[in-house]
Amino acid sequence: MTQPHYLPEDCSIARTLGLVGERWTMLVLREAFRGVRRFDDIRANTGAPRQVLSARLSVLVEHGVLRREPYQVLGQRARHEYRLTRKGMDLYPVLVSLMRWGDRYLADSDGPPVELTHAGCGAPVDVTLRCADGHLLDSAREVRPVER
Repeated sequence: MTQPHYLPEDCSIARTLGLVGERWTMLVLREAFRGVRRFDDIRANTGAPRQVLSARLSVLVEHGVLRREPYQVLGQRARHEYRLTRKGMDLYPVLVSLMRWGDRYLADSDGPPVELTHAGCGAPVDVTLRCADGHLLDSAREVRPVER
């Protein structure tokens, strides 16, 4: 079997990494999924430099991953919150997959720092691969890339 040949401009992975594949961007998304919406709170929780954070937020808004919504605290100037869009919400399985990989291979001796559980029943949450016919896939070896 021949391996598919991907040109950088034709690769969805490369395109996605071009948008979200930078450390600060992923940490911004982590905070957004935790419900953190305000610039100063995102900055405090990520440690991102102000200019870097501002640039990352602008790119995520420009690409429709986040949207800006105005708010104003009494006696202060108007500011913006950053909220996930539908496009942004679709990145959640990606972050969960990265987290699970880190939990498995990079956690310290005390184990993972955070456990994701289903709000409805409390069971642990995980990401799985499943084909359109509903078959659960155990590994990448069960997937075949088909060029178009």
